[in-house]
Amino acid sequence: MDTSESSSTTGNEAVDGAVTGAVEGKEPAGPDVPERPRRRGWRRWAMDTRPLRIPAYRRLWSSTIVTAVGSQLTAVAVPKQIYDITGSSAWVGYASLAGLLPLVVFALWGGAIADRVDRRRMLLVTNSGMAITSVLFWVQSITGLESVAVLMVLLALQQACFGLNSPARNASVARLVPAGELAAANALSSTVNQTGLVAGPLLAGALIPVIGLSELYLIDAFALCVTLWAVFRLPALPPLAGAAARAGGLRAIVEGFRYISLHKVLLLSFLADIIAMVFGMPRALFPQLAAQTYDSYGEGLALGLLFASIPIGAVLGGLMSGTFSRARRHGLMVIVAIAGWGVAVACFGLSRNLWFAAVFLAAAGVADMVSMVFRGAILLSAATDEMRGRMQGVFTVVVAGGPRLADVLHGTFGSVFGARAAVTGGGLLVVAGALVLAFSTPALRTYRV
Repeated sequence: MDTSESSSTTGNEAVDGAVTGAVEGKEPAGPDVPERPRRRGWRRWAMDTRPLRIPAYRRLWSSTIVTAVGSQLTAVAVPKQIYDITGSSAWVGYASLAGLLPLVVFALWGGAIADRVDRRRMLLVTNSGMAITSVLFWVQSITGLESVAVLMVLLALQQACFGLNSPARNASVARLVPAGELAAANALSSTVNQTGLVAGPLLAGALIPVIGLSELYLIDAFALCVTLWAVFRLPALPPLAGAAARAGGLRAIVEGFRYISLHKVLLLSFLADIIAMVFGMPRALFPQLAAQTYDSYGEGLALGLLFASIPIGAVLGGLMSGTFSRARRHGLMVIVAIAGWGVAVACFGLSRNLWFAAVFLAAAGVADMVSMVFRGAILLSAATDEMRGRMQGVFTVVVAGGPRLADVLHGTFGSVFGARAAVTGGGLLVVAGALVLAFSTPALRTYRV
């Protein structure tokens, strides 16, 4: 990463130019940053860090490093506290559902709002809401309230704030980086988030015996303060000229869905993710597989390894994103990645060796990273700026809802046909779905940035 004075100055001027274009009503494709010489040797395989030359994006991405871990501390603390109070895993599941409805509703609404207001200001408000919620989690914990109802209300509030925040945050990236670097920017962000999925729970497990559960909430609140400072230093991101300066409502949400229906590449990108997650996400069967198929390795070891393998693979894929992030055929990359995910999941279902199973799940994680990178890039490049917030709102709903539907589907079929048959069958269905998407309509297959 080039942090020299000349590079920093160029990045600032580029960001200013993008913001000026937004104010004048033009459709900026992100700042115009000079292309670096083609990388040679091992560097061409490593993570593509071009977007980090842009100061505004670098600040936003750097704050994600902190919050990716901090948010996972709360994600571990809430179910742990609920289980300690109730002694029931069922209540942990109910709490997850309690957070799903606010996430869905406010992600759709937040996407509509993000297309009508200054996204920087919206990020400041919603990050403040999440920080306050984390403080309230800490207060109820240190006071010994032990109320599941309070925890579920706070979880619903937190997910509502996240639903409002996520579309504005993701839609802002296209105003900060050039169109040709959107895939690289998505790879950087996704790698950090996946790293948080691995490091956050491990850190929480190490900290709880030392500092206690309550302080995890407080650490998350401090992490969100770092994000607030980074967002405060972003340039203003007002709506482009022509976007009505009114609050997003039901009509704006409906307009977003109509927009998706009229743009096949957007519709197919959402459908690709739904196929991959609903049919191919086997996490609900991990406990059964750990207890029945891989019990000879130790149930605890097997369960931990199964849950960790996909995010570990995703992190490795992000670290090697230089191998694919410069590809311009984004639609074809999505189809190949979805098919690769299905093949890896099917091979995992057929494996009786735990270490081979972990390798196949890690390969699935690499494919998932590639899919995330290019689906995200398609949403940012194929949609106009006045629709990007709503597209990101729908994206948030799909990403959150797909795995939960997969839990129900795999749990049901796993109990009837057996866990390995359900996993293998699901993986093969994903491959079939990817092939149908590839050959039934050319819109996704032929899409280029």
